[in-house]
Amino acid sequence: MVTNDDGVMAPGIRHLVKYMMELGEVVVVAPDKPQSGMGHAVTITNPIRLEKITVNDDHDEYSCSGTPVDCVKLAVNRVLKRKPDLLVSGINHGSNSSISVIYSGTMSAAIEGAMEGIPSIGFSLLDYRFDADFSHARKHILDVASNVLEHGLPEGICLNVNIPAVSADEINGIKICRQARGNWEEEFDYRQDPRGKDYYWLTGKFKLHENSNETDEWALANNYISVVPVQFDFTAHDLIPELNKWKFHV
Repeated sequence: MVTNDDGVMAPGIRHLVKYMMELGEVVVVAPDKPQSGMGHAVTITNPIRLEKITVNDDHDEYSCSGTPVDCVKLAVNRVLKRKPDLLVSGINHGSNSSISVIYSGTMSAAIEGAMEGIPSIGFSLLDYRFDADFSHARKHILDVASNVLEHGLPEGICLNVNIPAVSADEINGIKICRQARGNWEEEFDYRQDPRGKDYYWLTGKFKLHENSNETDEWALANNYISVVPVQFDFTAHDLIPELNKWKFHV
């Protein structure tokens, strides 16, 4: 299964579909419009519409009015005859490294796949341009996807793969790493529309809190493809023993 958050006709997913066709049968279920930054949102107050579309005759594609997570849920429950051998999400236009994984619709689709027991991968290219060059990503995407098909992934784990926007000969390799500690320092730009009504536009910049060579941010800054195993269990397990020492008054 192939999905994304940039919309079913975005160039990134068009390339990903083509690459996955080299590995087997493909079914696409993706949003009918851009859904970036939706995180793990699901649609519960509006109907979800699913339309079969034709892009090429050699595989099935569906356009979904919901979020990336809706796409995965609908695919598993209504479209696919069985759970797929692999779920891939992307190729996202722009990075999903560090804390961005929390906000990413691309990665939430992969996480939802892992929750469904499907080996899942989210792919992102560090280039936000609509006409980004995805050609150098092909062999690396196929390499990671083939390894997941061969070895599988532990229950509840998916992979977050980010690819530098450099030429093929500048890629230094693939680095297995952890998510870097960082955050977005947001600012809300105050503006007025032509009718004089106030509105705000979210802006900001990413702030990295470490420079360890074990992180995805370091890998990408040094022209490595970063591969981070991601889990949906947010429990801070190391803190449980300490919390058990607290005295709670019931």
